[in-house]
Amino acid sequence: MHDIKDMLLFAQVVKSRSFSAAAAQLGVSKSHVSKAVARLEGALGVRLLQRSTRRLSLTEVGGAYFEHCERILEEITQAGETVNRLHLEPRGTLRISTSVAFGTLHVASALPAFMAQHPDLKVDMTISDRLVDLVEEGYDLALRIIAEPSENLVARQIAPIRRKICASPDYLARRGTPRTPQALSGHNCLDYTYQSGQGVWRLQGPGGEHVVPVSGSLRINDDEALSQAVVGGLGLAMLPTFIAGQFLQGGQLVEVLPGYLPVDRFLYAVYLPNRHLPLKVRAFIDYLLERFGPQPYWD
Repeated sequence: MHDIKDMLLFAQVVKSRSFSAAAAQLGVSKSHVSKAVARLEGALGVRLLQRSTRRLSLTEVGGAYFEHCERILEEITQAGETVNRLHLEPRGTLRISTSVAFGTLHVASALPAFMAQHPDLKVDMTISDRLVDLVEEGYDLALRIIAEPSENLVARQIAPIRRKICASPDYLARRGTPRTPQALSGHNCLDYTYQSGQGVWRLQGPGGEHVVPVSGSLRINDDEALSQAVVGGLGLAMLPTFIAGQFLQGGQLVEVLPGYLPVDRFLYAVYLPNRHLPLKVRAFIDYLLERFGPQPYWD
């Protein structure tokens, strides 16, 4: 394997037609250039240059070798320019994983403006409530709604994810409005099965945390489907405001026990530790921070 630096010095000597001129242009000594060409000739076992006191010329083999050097050095230059372009402007494909409800309601609608800003970038997004393996499955980042991020990943907090106890006006007209956490025991409290501690709601309110046993006629593993059941008047549920916000603003839902809120979770962008975070990942995280945080529009 020939030293690329020696090839570069040789090519510069040929272009400059002088060891001294090549050395001056590259900012090294003449002896450094001379030794580099000598190393190259020794490695190849041929003479590349004819030297005399008045002129410098290529041998036949040297001319053929110089053509190859030029092509190789041009490829190196182009490769460097490609890397620089990727660092200046997001390119390639950004692979994202996000949860079903949040991805459908908020991430998908955020993509057109982001991709308009970065026309050379493609997005490959997977919508699933399964926790993907970023290494094994080749994702650039995942958006996760969690209380605490995993220690083996880098996590950037994007926005708070708040939940509220909600019911439809029709349900409250029929069953009454609970005024204390304890009064929830007399209501049809619908449960989200992906939430830890099923059958128990943990609320922060006056006096600290309130642990409230609840029961109801429906358990469901999808927040969007749960919200539809609540809008339909079936019962009460703790719903994330990124789903319930539109219904609360439109009057289809009413917040119950507004002084008592579940402990906040957060939307995190998680990605693998990397000394040089790809620009496409950094650009997407910055965009999400501007669009969703610190006070989300759905609240």
